[in-house]
Amino acid sequence: MSGEPQRTLLLWCPDWPVLAAEIVDGVPATDPVVVLHANRVIACSERARAEGIRRGLRRREAQGRCPHLTVVDHDPGRDVRAFEPVVAAVEEVVAGVEVIRPGACATAARGPSRYLGGEEAAAERIVEHVAQSCAVESQAGIADGVFAAGLAAREGRIVAPGGTREFLAARPVEALGRPALADLLRRLGVRTLGDFAALPAGDVLARFGFDGALAHRLAGGRDDRPLAVRQPPADLTVTADYDEPVDRVDAAAFAARMLAERLHERLAGYGLACTRLGIEAVTAHGQELHRVWRHDGLLTAAAIADRVRWQLDGWLSSSNGRGGTRPARPTAGIVRLRLVPDGVLAQAGLQPGLWGETGEERERAHRALSRVQGILGPEAVVTAVLGGGRSPADQVRLVPWGDERVPARPGPPPLPAAAPAPGAASASVVVPAGGGARRRAGRGRAVAEPPWPGRIPPPAPAVVLPAPLPADVRDAAGEPVVVSARLTVSAAPARLTVGDGRPAEITGWAGPWPVDERWWAPAEARRRARFQVSLADGAALLLAVEGGRWLVEAIYD
Repeated sequence: MSGEPQRTLLLWCPDWPVLAAEIVDGVPATDPVVVLHANRVIACSERARAEGIRRGLRRREAQGRCPHLTVVDHDPGRDVRAFEPVVAAVEEVVAGVEVIRPGACATAARGPSRYLGGEEAAAERIVEHVAQSCAVESQAGIADGVFAAGLAAREGRIVAPGGTREFLAARPVEALGRPALADLLRRLGVRTLGDFAALPAGDVLARFGFDGALAHRLAGGRDDRPLAVRQPPADLTVTADYDEPVDRVDAAAFAARMLAERLHERLAGYGLACTRLGIEAVTAHGQELHRVWRHDGLLTAAAIADRVRWQLDGWLSSSNGRGGTRPARPTAGIVRLRLVPDGVLAQAGLQPGLWGETGEERERAHRALSRVQGILGPEAVVTAVLGGGRSPADQVRLVPWGDERVPARPGPPPLPAAAPAPGAASASVVVPAGGGARRRAGRGRAVAEPPWPGRIPPPAPAVVLPAPLPADVRDAAGEPVVVSARLTVSAAPARLTVGDGRPAEITGWAGPWPVDERWWAPAEARRRARFQVSLADGAALLLAVEGGRWLVEAIYD
């Protein structure tokens, strides 16, 4: 714990939960408004107080006193989001701000009082700046310590240095913000902070415990800890303005190289590197252009310059790429260029691969594919990402080159199980659990991903058909093979005919693997069963039967 309390300036915004509801949700704070938590009033507007409403009232009692009351539920996230611009406005005037709670923030008073002309001038400057920047009314208080400064801010008062203990002495014990402790102290005859501070510290600790000892320090004008100021986020964005609009690719390339070097130097100064880069441009006619480039490695200065040059070339070039359309060329040259490092990490935070993930060939391929993206757009180059799902078509998602390769559905490929492979006859119904188990860290223990019921076992098919092909499956007697609602196969499949082709002999089969999807939505419900079959000519297929129709979904190697 700190010894001598620090001279502290605290900014307090009255009725902040009500004000936050007005800022975020548009609830007029000039009306009688209350914010409820656990069916009790925790904040109310000035007009509601005029109607006799106070904190701690139950909802029904508050509405009885003011029938036209507007009731708002407490939302801590809303309070924090609305208070962030206020803190940012305070940081524009002073450095080192600690957020006490939504609606109150504190800073050391020594620095602002020196360069703003005294403590009173500093308090007035901050309150005025917050009012002009955020249209929020606030009050400032200065005292020795955060606790005393908070009480002083409610009165808009500046307590003289050394006078904090006297300022606190006449305050009631309820000012500590500990209702249970205040009630106990009043029953013991201790009614003011001065009375509580006069008690021996050892006796207070023995009688009221550690929290009571902390409250005893506050009552005596001593803080329990120093200010924990937050560090404002570093501004890593670089911007260049041009007097003459840039409308030629060579001039844009020069501008891109200079701006990329500035960005790289700024990131290096903070020990950071860029993995996702936002490129923004404004034309002379006010048109705004924006594109985000992603990279699975660290963007060097040359890589940043390349991507900016490619993007500017894509914007300024008027030719269309083959096989696709291009956005219309800007009607004027670029007068402002801005680079925003949207994703950063520490320089040593990325471990390069050991088996071909890095190297000159890979970098050349990446530069070529990124160049195509700059001309045709990010969706022109895509890669496949495996994820969860029951069918091969569900397990593959195409993502643009350079984007994070995150599966759309959770779940790894299934582990090899005791499931029949194509070519092995099966006379019984086989319904594997499907899905494997992936272990991830979670409170020191492994957590398994949920399985996909009905997922076909490995191996995965080599070719997934974009549209399933109609097929006909018959048994040895020439009768159609039917799968009942209870997944009973009428007979062993013997011959397969795909479309108008010739029949092929089935030498082995496995299944069925049933899928009953979205049964709760009749319009979207889908029920089918899948089979793996091997043919006499060596081919292996994945079949599905749905609504009595057989289909070929995929082909195995």
